[in-house]
Amino acid sequence: MKPTFRTAVLLSLGLLLGPALHAQKAAPRSATSTTIADDPKMQRFIDELMSKMTLEEKIGQLNLITVGFDVTGPVVSKDVDANIRKGLVGGVFNTYTPVAARKLQEMAIKESRLHIPLIFGYDVIHGHRTIFPIPLGLSATWDMAAVERSARVAAEESAADGLHWVFSPMVDIARDPRWGRIAEGGGEDPYLGSELARAMVRGYQGPGNDLTKNNTVMACLKHFALYGAAEAGRDYNTTDMSLARMYNEYLPPYKAAVEAGVGSVMSSFNDINGVPATGNKWLLTDLLRRQWGFKGFVATDYTAINEMVNHGVGNDAQVSAMALNAGADQDMVGEVFLKNLAQNLKDGTVTQETIDQACRRVLEGKYKLGLFKDPYRGVSEKRAKATLMKKEFLDDARDVARKSFVLLKNDNNALPLKKAGTIALVGPLATRQRDLIGSWSGAGDWKQAVSVEQGIRNVAGSSVKIVTAQGANFTDDALLVERLNAYSGDIVPDKRPAEEMIREAVLAAQGADVVVAVVGESQGMTGEAASRADIGLPAPQLELLKALKKTGKPLVVVLMNGRPLTLNWEQQNADAILETWFAGTQGGNAIADVLFGAYNPSGKLTATFPQSVGQVPLYYNHKMTGRPFDAADPKERLAKYKSRYLDISNEPLYPFGYGLSYTSFSFSKPELSSATISPGSGLDVKVTIKNTGNFDGEEVAQLYLRDVAGSVSRPVRELKGFQKVMLKKGESRTLTFHVSPDDLKFYNNDLQWVAEPGEFQIFIGPNSRDTQQASFKLVDGQAAN
Repeated sequence: MKPTFRTAVLLSLGLLLGPALHAQKAAPRSATSTTIADDPKMQRFIDELMSKMTLEEKIGQLNLITVGFDVTGPVVSKDVDANIRKGLVGGVFNTYTPVAARKLQEMAIKESRLHIPLIFGYDVIHGHRTIFPIPLGLSATWDMAAVERSARVAAEESAADGLHWVFSPMVDIARDPRWGRIAEGGGEDPYLGSELARAMVRGYQGPGNDLTKNNTVMACLKHFALYGAAEAGRDYNTTDMSLARMYNEYLPPYKAAVEAGVGSVMSSFNDINGVPATGNKWLLTDLLRRQWGFKGFVATDYTAINEMVNHGVGNDAQVSAMALNAGADQDMVGEVFLKNLAQNLKDGTVTQETIDQACRRVLEGKYKLGLFKDPYRGVSEKRAKATLMKKEFLDDARDVARKSFVLLKNDNNALPLKKAGTIALVGPLATRQRDLIGSWSGAGDWKQAVSVEQGIRNVAGSSVKIVTAQGANFTDDALLVERLNAYSGDIVPDKRPAEEMIREAVLAAQGADVVVAVVGESQGMTGEAASRADIGLPAPQLELLKALKKTGKPLVVVLMNGRPLTLNWEQQNADAILETWFAGTQGGNAIADVLFGAYNPSGKLTATFPQSVGQVPLYYNHKMTGRPFDAADPKERLAKYKSRYLDISNEPLYPFGYGLSYTSFSFSKPELSSATISPGSGLDVKVTIKNTGNFDGEEVAQLYLRDVAGSVSRPVRELKGFQKVMLKKGESRTLTFHVSPDDLKFYNNDLQWVAEPGEFQIFIGPNSRDTQQASFKLVDGQAAN
């Protein structure tokens, strides 16, 4: 029979991806996760349970619904109520609190035929009730213990609030700051992204991935895969890249989370080389399960199966079969499986075995969570009250927030501020609480967030006089405000003329010793479906800064935003710039701690800040070009036939890994233990860091490698290690990095994992640009597997 166009597309993709099927060994899993996944007792239990289940009940386990609720409990529609009782619902999300969760769980346990418990999931992205910095901010800590601690707090709180499952971590590599969801991930680098993925999984799932403990939650790796590479930075857009780029640059953080034992995976909205991820068998079965050895279950993103129709790969019934056959186990909200799988089975487009396999995976997830033994996992109102937002969690949130801030500029020691005199605190974000908890703040209550104004009052006390003025609206774009407010933006524009608002701010500045301008994006301007074509400060805020500059008073700019911004005027004119992202519940206190020197900023950028949006995508580990432009060479100033822009330099405004401190650090030249490395050995790299300034502080020593000549063009440098170290003023410390043969490996165009002999360069420094260099050679032939 002649294949349909859709079948031909899938066949051609299979041929294209065929070489990848054996490119990697199955991922190693922790002993604990392997033992649980292969537990004979679990298998016997599920075998017995499934032998009693009807086809409809098996399909019901694949149905993940959303149920809203009010303060008295869940708002259950008639159809949802009936489906839970009939065993046609496997999981619920958007419902939490002990009262709400218990009401639905009791319905499933007491009124369904087989008493199969529901699994409760929620978007716990950077905290549950106690909100931490957005993930892009968390990544800027370069402190994996702090990142893990944030996830552990989120797990404690969400588990006490009736949840079993969190839709995090998001580990999508993102190199286009126009994309709003860059705020949710760890930035542009696969090595750092992998470390962050492991830390988040450890935090959520606890030591040993023992999910039966009632203070753990199952993590959900997302969005699988390549979601952060959406063309033009436009959310939900298509993704297209070579396999070698996938394996080297985008897949490592997902694989790291699988190796860490993540319990579930969420498919992404985008297509991958023409096939939607949710219906992509190569992705969900061949790669995820066969190559990487993943044994958990796969849930789709919100209505992702339904949306495959819009992708143009089939009708409702066809995409139902396509998704199940690809390896999607649970259908989020769309109810495509519920409506179509029984008929798909009759039509022969799916098999009973495939339905059973998906049902088994979902049931295994519930078993690993201990839900068959205790469907409520010890949840009570008393436990929730004792756990949610307790003091130690708030202290953790404040500390992690401080670690996430990046000092971008500090001329003439404008910071830290003195606890004396008068501060003009201006800007649309200076007094607002709403935006501090950022996008995807889930169950967080912005009314409990500490504003910058309140934080300054808390830290500085009565010795500082604060004069506030809004100075500008977020934006003068009425349509943008309307769009933001349609989704809980809570923006109430000041109706005064812009000139009047600026005059008020200037008057405050003229009577002050220093101006602190808190500007940036509202929380709704980043996150899902919040792509921006212009990533500079909105015009009214930039005009405010220009007016404040003319007063001649020291100008400290405090940024709140969820993406890299273009900040050329700000860099040239502000005295100090502090990047605070959206810092969470304790954001105002943390910002004040840094402004007044109670904490010395130590954050480093994990996403490159461009000079212009026209440079995007811009990232540090790019490939070389045959016609590189050397801006440092005077002879090339007028060179035409070079890879360059006519109007600006190629360089970023702030490079990956960049961040200043109130103190200064010096780095020695790296010393190597050997000039050569062989496939069976490694070498050590030593570097001495000295705190040469007047404050105690932390520095992040970053190690990068470059493969000088390979069978394919390699990046100009790649992060391969980092250490964050605290040094007292005047103190020196020698750090040692170990470079192994595995650090030299990459996937070649045949998807072989190889380290090729030849010269390698090592770069060590405080960021990806300002480094010192040494060289060594890989000898004794090719190391490959």
